[in-house]
Order: sequence, then C-alpha cells, then structure tokens
Amino acid sequence: MTQDELKEMVAAEALNYIPKDGILGVGSGSTVVKFIQAIHRNHIKVDAAVSSSNKTTQMLQDIGIRVLDPNECEPYAVYIDGADEVNDSFDMIKGGGACLTREKILASMAEKFICIVDKSKLVTTLGKFPLPVEVIPMARGQVARTLQALGGRPVLREGCITDNGCEILDVHDFMIPDPASTERAINAIPGVVTVGLFARRGADVVLYATEDGVQKKVRP
Repeated sequence: MTQDELKEMVAAEALNYIPKDGILGVGSGSTVVKFIQAIHRNHIKVDAAVSSSNKTTQMLQDIGIRVLDPNECEPYAVYIDGADEVNDSFDMIKGGGACLTREKILASMAEKFICIVDKSKLVTTLGKFPLPVEVIPMARGQVARTLQALGGRPVLREGCITDNGCEILDVHDFMIPDPASTERAINAIPGVVTVGLFARRGADVVLYATEDGVQKKVRP
C-alpha cells in the first residue's frame, strides 16, 4: 500500500469526527487535502469552518464551505490536522507546509484536536524531521545564532514566505527529548513568531493509517 493510499484511508476515517452542528477547524498539508476531498466526495455537511492557511481556505470555499475569521467565532469543538512527527505522548512537530502559527492558533481554540497521519509519522523521540521555526525577517540571523547555541543547525527555508509574511528556519540535527520545555525556550527567543512544536497543546486523538487499517490512540 502506498503512502498516498494510507493518507486517503486516514482522511476518510476522520470524516467520522466532523461535528454535526457547528464549526470545524481544518489544518493544512497533503493529508488534509485528502480530507477536504473526502468531504466533497462523500457530500458531508459542514456548517462552517476556520482554516489554517490561504490554500486550505480556498479549497474549502471551492467546495461550498463557508470559512470564518477565527476572531468572529467562539472556541469550537474539533480541529483536524496532520503532523510531520508525533510521539507516544501526543506531542508533534508541525510546520512542514509553513502554516505552523495559524495551525497553533486554531489548535489552541479547539476542544478536541484530531491528528491524522500515516504510520511513518509515528516516532519515539521528536527531531528526525527538521523543526520549523517561524521568524520575523529582521530577526532571522539572531534567532539562528540562538538556535545554534541550543544545539541545532538552523537552515533558512529558501523561497518560503509564510501567509503571515515571515520566514522559516528549519532546525536540523536537533533531537527533542523534552518537547514542552523546548517549545517554551524557543518561543521565548525575541523575533520568533512560533515554533512548530505542539506539546503544550498536543493532539487528543491520533488516527494513523497502516496496511491493516486505521488505528486510534486516545490521550488518557
């Protein structure tokens, strides 16, 4: 079974978590694209949505879903998004698609965060995937020096400007045994918009696709 087929499988399973009434939070990335396509293909009714990226917003509007400004809605029930890595404690690395700040905002508003991945994204320790850090452009050099002092190897993501008008530093060779404290430390660096560590607000449910079907892990 291909990775693409696994993504389609877990995207279809995530349809069961769409609230019957109210607002749905939708993330970004290749698995979320499959999820939006599954909503359309299965004629699932979604009252309204909040979106983590301009691309996601356009896709939702193209299939007739009303997209709200998060400032105009109350905290909502369910946020569905993928991840670049997720560990056994439901901590994640996100931001491979450069939407980490808006994803973190929407995750913080949701009562329940459903993470949808294929089995390759499950890890014991976060950090094999380079850690994205969104930075204000004028602070890029100083933030990079600070990240290097923390033990990582920051590399500017060439040709990438986020929907917020900022840049991304991808931190390589940086294993993360304590995601929560690392998240706090990097977020405290002046010029950092946010780091792609989701530990303070991790997933509540992880759906992961395998050749034997979609498996589920639920936070205790």
